[in-house]
Amino acid sequence: MLALMGSLVSLAVGTSFAKSLFPALGAEGTTAYRLVFAMLMLMAVFRPWRRRWVWADALPLGLYGVTLGVMNLLFYSAIKTIPFGVAIAIEFTGPLAVAVWTSKKASDWLWVTLAVVGLALLLPLPGGDAASALDPMGVFFAFTAGVCWALYIVFGQRVALRYGGMATPMGMLAAALVVAPIGVAHAGSALLNPQWLLAGLAVALLSSAIPYALEMFALNHLPKNTFSILLSLEPAVGALAGWLVLAEHLTLFQGLAIAMVMAASMGTAWSAGRASADLREQGLAPTK
Repeated sequence: MLALMGSLVSLAVGTSFAKSLFPALGAEGTTAYRLVFAMLMLMAVFRPWRRRWVWADALPLGLYGVTLGVMNLLFYSAIKTIPFGVAIAIEFTGPLAVAVWTSKKASDWLWVTLAVVGLALLLPLPGGDAASALDPMGVFFAFTAGVCWALYIVFGQRVALRYGGMATPMGMLAAALVVAPIGVAHAGSALLNPQWLLAGLAVALLSSAIPYALEMFALNHLPKNTFSILLSLEPAVGALAGWLVLAEHLTLFQGLAIAMVMAASMGTAWSAGRASADLREQGLAPTK
């Protein structure tokens, strides 16, 4: 749980800072910076070349990495035209769908319902001024990023169980190979500007290298549905980062929504803890 919380905080702050690069590099160039630099950092730390790889590894790692790269590109494209907090709420429909699909306990549906209501409050009300101002393509990008996020959870857990920490740099390599050409085509020589290079390094560290390494650890130690519902904290963390970094102020409804998704996350963690305790009492799970 601590690993996932650290991932959410780092990701929210890094993504908020990344928006400052959009005027110079666009969403495409910023995404390329994020993934390429993060890949290099993770390669240096994990040194995956020490492991013997075979062609059979290409498909699961490729699916994970391509999903990761497209998800990043779509989300950055979304926050270019719609508010950061709204984009997170829309994108979150992906992991929430995974949580609903994999739920096996009746109590989980209570926490899912609470999270859904909270996320609904984060979205602009239909017919309001905010709703009419939303860019349709931005909303589309956010929803498709949510689809990729759901696939990322599924593919990510599989490669985490199979390859451990080595899945992170190899997946990031596949993501960078997909997105980098798009970023170069859009931003061109601006990517070589030393000022933007340093900023890109910071974005990569905060938004990708740290969060995805921590998420891989969390995916390997949490059930899929628990991981998904715990991610409901992201709108709250993102709203706080938006307030601190982007000077975005919260409305009363947004504050209520944050409290609800946090309650859903805490309830899910409590439920998962009770389930593990019951298994240990029955001798079905090892104590630590």
